[in-house]
Formats: sequence, C-alpha cells, structure tokens
Amino acid sequence: MAQVRDGGDRLFTGLSPTNRKVAAWSATVLLALGVAAFIVWVVVVLRAATVPFVLALLGTALLEPLMPWLMKRGVSRALASGLTCVGLVVLVCGALVGVIHSLTESAGKIADGLAEAGDELADRFGPVGDKLQSAVDGMSDTGAKVASSAASGLVSGLSLATQALASLVLALALVFLFLRDGDRSEAFVRHLFPGGHADTAVAIARRAYASLAGYMRGTTLVALIDGLLIFAGLVILGVPGAAGLGALVFMGAYIPFVGAFLSGLVAVLVALAHGGISTALWALLVVVAVQAIEGNFLQPAIQSRTVSLHPATVMLSVAAGASIAGVLGALLAVPLSAAGVGVVEELRARAGATPDDGGADSPRGG
Repeated sequence: MAQVRDGGDRLFTGLSPTNRKVAAWSATVLLALGVAAFIVWVVVVLRAATVPFVLALLGTALLEPLMPWLMKRGVSRALASGLTCVGLVVLVCGALVGVIHSLTESAGKIADGLAEAGDELADRFGPVGDKLQSAVDGMSDTGAKVASSAASGLVSGLSLATQALASLVLALALVFLFLRDGDRSEAFVRHLFPGGHADTAVAIARRAYASLAGYMRGTTLVALIDGLLIFAGLVILGVPGAAGLGALVFMGAYIPFVGAFLSGLVAVLVALAHGGISTALWALLVVVAVQAIEGNFLQPAIQSRTVSLHPATVMLSVAAGASIAGVLGALLAVPLSAAGVGVVEELRARAGATPDDGGADSPRGG
C-alpha cells in the first residue's frame, strides 16, 4: 500500500495541492465509472442468467415474510417455499388474465371513443378543436399501424415470448431455492470470503438485501393501495373491466412515474370507450387524485420507513435502466439503485466506525 502511495506521489510531482486533489478525485471517479460500466456490460451480455437472478431476488425479498407464518403452522420449509411460489403464480396469472381481458374487450371501443372525442372537441373548441381532432385521428391511425405491424411480426413476437417465459420459469425456480435455502445464505457468503473479510461481506450483503426488501415491500403496499383506489373509482363510474384496470395500475406502479402515467392513461381510455368523454374526465380526475395521494401521503409515510430515494435518483435510474434494457431495465433499475445505496451507506458506516464502537474487528461488526 505504501508503494502505491509513493508511486502516486511521484506521478503528481510538480502539481499544486489543489491540483493533486482534483487529479486524485478525477482518477477515483474514472475508476468507479469504469467498474460500473464493466458490471453493466457483464449484466447485459449474460442477461439470460442475470435477469432471472435479479427477478428472483426481488420476488424472494417480497415473499420471504410469508415463510415464518407458514412454518409456525407446522409446514416444512421446502413445502412452505413451494406453496408460496404456487400462490405467486396464481396471483400473477390472475392479474394478467384480468388485464388482457379488459383491454381485449375494450380495444375496439377505445378507437371509437377516441374518434367521438375528437368530433366533440372540434365542435366545442373550433380551430383549436380541429387540431386536437387531427391529433386524436393520428393516435387512431398509429394504433392501427401498430396492430398491423404486430400481426406481421407474430413469429418474432412468439420467439420473444418464449424467451420471456423461459426467464420467468428460471426466476420462479430460483425464488423457490432462495426461499428454501435462505437460512444458509450467511454461511455461503462466509465461505466465499474467508478470514477477516467475511464479517464485512456479510454486513454489506445484509444491508443490500434489507434495502432491496424494504423498497419492494413499500412499493408493493403503495401499488396495492393505488390499484384498490382506482378500482373503486372505476366501479363507481360504471367502467367495465375495473378489476383488470386496477391490476394494471398495481403492476405499473413498480415502474415509478412512467408506469403510473401509462396505466392511468389506459384506464382513462377504457372509460372513454364505454362512457364517453364525461366519464373519461371523471376517470382522469380519479387517477390524478390517487397519484396526488400517493406522492404526498403514501410514499413519504411508507417508503421513509424502509428506504428513501430522492426523486431525481429515481428518475435517472428509470431513464438509465430503460436505455439499457427497455421496460425490464426500467423495472429493475430502482430496486437495484436502492440496494446500491444500502451498500454505500454500510461502507460509509464501517469506514467511519472504530473497533470500540462496532467496526469490522468488533463482535458487532458481523
């Protein structure tokens, strides 16, 4: 270590102290960016394995609290893991069936509702309405083109669906293994990092997993409340397929900002298709009210108890994840960022601790 420090001093010989600090920080930032870029490259290249692994971690973090509840009732750990995975499959398949049924049933009426809304806007607002009508007609034409292109690309779509199904099956198998063998994870980490580094590795793994689990459970609770509130509002408005739309809002909430906007927009379009523009405006009011409740009350009250990420961090994470891996990247970016923040906080805490107050060499360090 002293030789590295001496080499660095000779490298910066002739620079002022300020320039030395700038050069040192620049080298540190470049090294960190290089390591991060290498990790992202490895994740993308090995995505057939890394994506199911990350999905399995998210599912395990979300479902793990069910294990003690089942085991207290005399269920073995392996059977409890299997029952939990079966329940997960039933819930996800039920939500997907509800969403697909609602959208399939409303697809034609959405196009008709958009055309009627364009005519009504043109009648009410004159030249401005004509422009809005042109925009609405463009949306309808775009939808038709997308439908035709989707039909022509059916073979590639089936191939993609097969890959996605294989990844989900692998992720489900990993969830089962993680739930069944979760009590051995600390021993496995200590086996990988023998000696004095084991306590540090275990502490970092615990903090990362706790941050990941806190984010997933908090987000799931917020998403559940959002879905139930919008479901209730759509039922009051008499919009058909309210259960499927509520499930769509629930699933969309896992992608911050973008998911909530798109799922709310779908709910408004279905309301427009079945009830006209007045019902669509009421549905829009319901969606906006629910989002306001989430942003001002639910997120601060729930997420602050688990893990708190600044909105700017969330938006940048979603944008970066979407640019790397599309929708799946946007879905995984924020929970991985939460885990990264937990790792950084643990490293800072251990770097600032002394052996007397819980550092790496004290019994509390593990």
